[in-house]
Amino acid sequence: MNRVRAVILRRLVGAVAVLAIVIVGGFFLLEAAPGDAVDAYVVSTGGDAGMIEELRKAWGLDRSPLARFGLYVWSLAQLDLGRSVTFSRPVLNVVLERLPNTLLLMGSATALSFSLGSLLGILAGSRPGSFRDRLLSIGSLALYAVPGFWLGLVLTVLFSVQLRWFPVSGIETIASGKQGLDRALDIGRHLVLPVASLGLIYLALYLRVMRAGMAEAWRMDFVLAARARGLPRRRIVIGHVARNALLPLVTMLGLQSAAMLGGSVVIESLFSVPGLGRLAQEAVAGRDTPLLLGIILVSAVLVVLINLAVDILYAVLDPRVGAGEAA
Repeated sequence: MNRVRAVILRRLVGAVAVLAIVIVGGFFLLEAAPGDAVDAYVVSTGGDAGMIEELRKAWGLDRSPLARFGLYVWSLAQLDLGRSVTFSRPVLNVVLERLPNTLLLMGSATALSFSLGSLLGILAGSRPGSFRDRLLSIGSLALYAVPGFWLGLVLTVLFSVQLRWFPVSGIETIASGKQGLDRALDIGRHLVLPVASLGLIYLALYLRVMRAGMAEAWRMDFVLAARARGLPRRRIVIGHVARNALLPLVTMLGLQSAAMLGGSVVIESLFSVPGLGRLAQEAVAGRDTPLLLGIILVSAVLVVLINLAVDILYAVLDPRVGAGEAA
């Protein structure tokens, strides 16, 4: 327990520095980008010089970047992410509306890729060099080389347009009036293709990492000793080889959380899923800096929390992790 506590404290200290870098870097990078919310508004609606000046004062864009950054940090200290100029609502409320859809998409895709990828990796690594191993390895390499958006388009054409098995877009049927289990099943049908498009790419990665870890574990002394004692092969595969190869896979799970979140931007836009990815696209189109900063900050917090959970799991699986800090 002391090891886990030490890992948590160490990661939380590092998380503060990471979030500080994200806040400073994100703010000034967006400030360096050409155009602002007023420019985007005027392009879409039109307006004269007087109107533009009034909008800049109303939205606080007439101040210097340092002054705006100071106000932004002061607002963050009060847990206020600012106000979206596109939606005319608090940024936190807008983000919290879309966040559950992104978490549902990411969680389902992660569960699919990690569980199925681990299982197929065990099948491939149980007999390295066999026909099954070569077939799964080649298939995973081919799948990993496919762009996620292209896979999503192919799945849409095949299963939505031609076979009509699944909806083309959205998170649920609009104004369906469904409740309870019927609504959950409706959301599940809408998520099948987005989850498959996002999860299958990472499934191939987990399969290859698991297979490589097991192939290396077969040459270790403790596996050779287990085989010499005459233990059943299935027990060696599950209890010794696969368990040892699982640790790098858990590490990869944390490292891929940011990539999974970035991939959800493309998938959400492709399938019109109202999540953080599509919200970020809308914020960029409207030059909505407060909203975009809020999305970046919430995404950074999400990645930090996922990696913290992975570090805790790693400390539980491996007694050596955190032993030095706890001593």
